[in-house]
Amino acid sequence: MSENNPFVNIRAAEPNDADTIYAWENDTEIWRVSETYTPYSLFQIEQFLMNNNDLFSMKQLRLMIDNKEGTSIGCIDIYDYDPVNSRAGIGILIQKKYRKQGYALSALKKIINYCFNILILKQLYILTSIDNIDSINLFETLGFVKCGHRKEWIKTPKGFIDEIEYQYINKDYQ
Repeated sequence: MSENNPFVNIRAAEPNDADTIYAWENDTEIWRVSETYTPYSLFQIEQFLMNNNDLFSMKQLRLMIDNKEGTSIGCIDIYDYDPVNSRAGIGILIQKKYRKQGYALSALKKIINYCFNILILKQLYILTSIDNIDSINLFETLGFVKCGHRKEWIKTPKGFIDEIEYQYINKDYQ
């Protein structure tokens, strides 16, 4: 992983991001990671951005990751938001050509800060396949700790593989 710490801006997804999100959501190379099995229409994406991108009512939020030039290079999702138990899942996507340049690390540091200091969450978690070594290394670098292992959980064309869960507990939570 790159030791770079490039500038990233995290912002709410806007209706004019629909074409970009449409391309990402319909990229079959990442469907296994995102647990997507059918394509999304542009209309569905537009409707989501217009009506459903609210953390408090939908329990999920899509945030865009922009580089210093203002190009959207990825997104972060907060999902399974649980204000009662003060936790949420997070997922990140960085476009292939921007990977291994430090963008994911920079973006995740910002989202962890947002989740712990603005949303006042106690913990975050991620789920990933056991073969997603880059993701595992990224989250371990940030202090996420392995807390679960599901055997033969994800079906692939080559057979079933395991899924692992990591969590990050906010030690400053009161």
